Amino acid sequence: MNIDRTMRLAVASALALAAACAAAAPAAPQLDAWPRLTSAIAPNAALEARVREIVGKMTLAQKIGQMTQAEIKSVTPDDVRTYYLGSVLNGGGSWPHNDKHAHAADWLKLADAFYDASIATDMAVKVPMIWGTDAVHGHNNVYGATMFPHNIGLGAARDPELVRAIGAATGKAVRATGIAWVFGPTVAVVRDDRWGRTYESFSEDPQLVKRLAGPYVAGLQGALKGDANVIASIKHYMGDGGTEFGVNTGVAKVSERDMMNIHAQGYYAGIEAGAQTVMASFNSWNDVAAGHDYGKVHGSHAMLTDILKDKMGFDGFVVTDWNGIGEVPGCRNDACAQAINAGVDMVMVPNDWKAFIANTVKDVEAGRIRLARIDDAVSRIVRVKLRAGVFGKRPSQSAWAGKDDALLAKDLGRRAVRESLVLLKNEGPALPLAANKHILVVGKAADSMANQTGGWALTWQGTANTNADFPKADTILAGLKAAGADVTYSADAADVDPGKFDAVVAVIGEGPYAEGDGDIVPAGTLRHTSRYPEDLAVLRNVHGKGKPVVTVFLSGRPLWVNDLLNLSDTFVAAWLPGTEGKGVSDLLVAAKGAKPYEFTGRLSFSWPKTVCQTPLNVGDAGYAPLFAYGYGLKRDERSHVGLLDAAYPPGGCSAADTYPVYGHADRASFPLRIRSDARVQPLGADLNATTRLPGITAAVAQIKAQQDAKLVTWTAPATFEAHGDKPLALPAALADKGLLRFDTLVQAAPAGKVTIAMACGARACGTPLDATRLFTRLAGKGRQSVAIPLACFRAHGADLARVDTPFSVTSSGPFTAAFGNVDVTATGDAIGCEELQ
Repeated sequence: MNIDRTMRLAVASALALAAACAAAAPAAPQLDAWPRLTSAIAPNAALEARVREIVGKMTLAQKIGQMTQAEIKSVTPDDVRTYYLGSVLNGGGSWPHNDKHAHAADWLKLADAFYDASIATDMAVKVPMIWGTDAVHGHNNVYGATMFPHNIGLGAARDPELVRAIGAATGKAVRATGIAWVFGPTVAVVRDDRWGRTYESFSEDPQLVKRLAGPYVAGLQGALKGDANVIASIKHYMGDGGTEFGVNTGVAKVSERDMMNIHAQGYYAGIEAGAQTVMASFNSWNDVAAGHDYGKVHGSHAMLTDILKDKMGFDGFVVTDWNGIGEVPGCRNDACAQAINAGVDMVMVPNDWKAFIANTVKDVEAGRIRLARIDDAVSRIVRVKLRAGVFGKRPSQSAWAGKDDALLAKDLGRRAVRESLVLLKNEGPALPLAANKHILVVGKAADSMANQTGGWALTWQGTANTNADFPKADTILAGLKAAGADVTYSADAADVDPGKFDAVVAVIGEGPYAEGDGDIVPAGTLRHTSRYPEDLAVLRNVHGKGKPVVTVFLSGRPLWVNDLLNLSDTFVAAWLPGTEGKGVSDLLVAAKGAKPYEFTGRLSFSWPKTVCQTPLNVGDAGYAPLFAYGYGLKRDERSHVGLLDAAYPPGGCSAADTYPVYGHADRASFPLRIRSDARVQPLGADLNATTRLPGITAAVAQIKAQQDAKLVTWTAPATFEAHGDKPLALPAALADKGLLRFDTLVQAAPAGKVTIAMACGARACGTPLDATRLFTRLAGKGRQSVAIPLACFRAHGADLARVDTPFSVTSSGPFTAAFGNVDVTATGDAIGCEELQ
């Protein structure tokens, strides 16, 4: 057999498959009007009569109470009774009695207490409360629960029955804790992968999102009569995946036609599958071409009532996102007549719920909100509660109530992981490796449940978790060992000889993040190693040592990884697989006597060829990805990726406006370090580490987002700086009129002299600027953004063409401040140069 010809045919077959998928993806019929939908849960005349009876016997205070949802940290069961609250929720990182390791029985006990309080009111007809939770990849807030791959992985699996089964398993786990309502699934169609919630989406392809949304809802809800069924909430309505630059809570500048044909597809399927609630989105919608600015979704009557309820026929209820009404101009977290008038039915007002109730009652009494709108909202809430069967049934009456075993679906989770993996490069040893191989495993993600599970895992951002927080889970490293392989593990591969092993498995990728913190700012690039330079270092330590390198890449989105692909013989996109790491090892190592599994995952998101290639979506004009939508190799299909172009432009993707120095957008070009006398100490890739030299200490801090800053404490003369191997390469416009901008939080005013410099190595490029007066003024003032004109540095002799240390702060004595998010930008409120003299 001609092996080369076989390889070429295999690759051609794979590429043809990818091309066929890519060509097919945008070919769905295009709508010109909003469709009228038919829900799987049909209207019921007897139930509607019961709704009218119940609502007709309520007082205004009782109605507003039903429309109010409070967070469990700020509400007691007695509050539920006193204020007639319709719902409670637990936010990410909120647990019964603030116990992260609370068991199913602990959750159930609190759920029963809230329920009992809700039917102990003086209402003519007692209306039970419902508890909502963000169970977005399994019952992910609960200790010991199985966490499935995030939606991006399920999109790669492309298996509606698998998604249905995951929905059903999630519903069962949620009911085990006494909760009846899930804020999911997310049915966003992501168009810019810089969005930090990309992993919550099934795909960039609206038809794939539509194909999976319905089964997920059906799995969660069933017929809303079983012991394992919960109320679903499709979210975030609408256009959250289409915001400009992928900015969370930003503006979706899309036409009405694109909104209905792209971003609404998951809502069509979800509503037809019977979804009973819809969560409004933080974003705004502006149809720029038509000159129609719909504004914030939470305040848009056109979106919530005209489109969703009237045109599409949705008869469930709309719930806001966390303090979402406060996003509407002119509103506050505790008051927003506009949102209720727009069509919001239940208001998630976690902490200010008492004030919200009082203010809303006043708005109705003053005529700012019509009573008919209140009656409609409460009728929708009661309708859903009746349909869900929560009347007359305590949470503990479920067959699964309080059972920790009901939180587990390990075999299903493991299967989901296997189906979600996508083989992108296959030029190394044939997978799976034989179990008798001696394997070197490298990369800190190999033994990190936090990296595997990502955001929305026990905590909101998925941070502050250790492996001990996942007692029923398996890391990828544990899976490789369980498969029988002879494994040696070294996180950084610094002190091992890869030549002594048969193969290297590198497990690398993004750390956990969720909304907001996960956004890649517009100036940032898709280059993974600009944010995680340690991954490049690990692969450099093992590449070219005579042994094949199999790279497993964990991420919440497709990223530019050409440099990592060049250092890998085999490359697997594993997304955020969840708690079942054995699903990854199943495809890497063949357990003795086991039949090898096949790679079946295919990309549901296009993979970028260049660092600024976003938006990148199948069907776009000039579509030219590195790996197309639908691409995915089988284990016996060899690729010919070759040596990829690993060059990237300095200064990010909007260098004309902003040039990142150090921050979330880029931690690699100008990494941080501290200097004391002749000693220099890099702060390193571990964002949680504390680094010390005589006279100076640098520790992790937060200014705007988690781990976005360093808290620097001086006790003697020393320097904190961002230093790179290459000079700052500013575009002419920025070099001429740019500003050096950084965030700071001054905890202790300078006791000596503090200077800011742009340096050339260890030498100042000109005279440092005296910032003592500046930092003294900012002490105790909280978070501040400082912008210094580059002209100030030039006036003191700085040669910007030679600057390789664009940010350097030196103190001669005690001083404490946090610093982060350093860049050079074209706009900002600049301080005067005279303040730095």
